[in-house]
Amino acid sequence: MNQKNEIDGKVIIFSAPSGAGKTTIVRSLLKSISALSFSISACSREPRPNEINGKDYFFIGVEGFRERIKKDDFLEWEEVYTDHYYGTLNSELTRIWSESKTVVFDVDVEGGITIKKKLKEAALSIFIMPPSIEELEKRLRSRKTETEEKIMQRISKAALEMSQSNAFDIVIENDNLEKAIGEARVLVEKFIKT
Repeated sequence: MNQKNEIDGKVIIFSAPSGAGKTTIVRSLLKSISALSFSISACSREPRPNEINGKDYFFIGVEGFRERIKKDDFLEWEEVYTDHYYGTLNSELTRIWSESKTVVFDVDVEGGITIKKKLKEAALSIFIMPPSIEELEKRLRSRKTETEEKIMQRISKAALEMSQSNAFDIVIENDNLEKAIGEARVLVEKFIKT
C-alpha cells in the first residue's frame, strides 16, 4: 500500500487449516486467470528443500522479521508458533497493484481475518474447508514433510481454525479438488469483474 495506506486495487484471500488444499487451489487459479498475481509472504523460518527466496516466501529470519515489524512494513503478521512469524509486506500490494492486477493471498486463518478487516470490500475472503479433521491428518501425513510433533500441532490448530470459517465471505468444502477449484474460479472471476 502507498504511504497514505490507500487501497489501490482488489485482493482475494484464501485461508484454511494446513493440508486443506488451499495452495493447490491458488496455484490452479494463478495459472488460469491472468489478472491475478500472488502475494509472496514473509516468514522467519528457514527454507524447506526446493523453496526459493522471493518466489515461495521472503525468508527474512526471526531478527529480520522483528525489525520489519518495528518499521511497520507489514499489512498483517502473526507469530504462528514461538519464533515462527509469517506476514504480508505492504510492498507486495504496491508491487501487484502497480501492475494493475488483483492480489491473491494464501495465508493462515488469522492472517486472512486480519486482511479482510483492514481491506473490507476491496477483499474477497474464501475459506477452504477440509472434509474432516481425519482427512486433514491423512493429507498432512502423506506429505512426509513434517515431524510427528508438527503434525499434531497443525491438527490441534485446525479445529480452532475451522470454527472461524464464519469470519470469511465464502466457505468452499474441498472434498473434491476439481470441484473446489471450479467453485473458486467462478467466485474469483465474478469478484474481479465487479
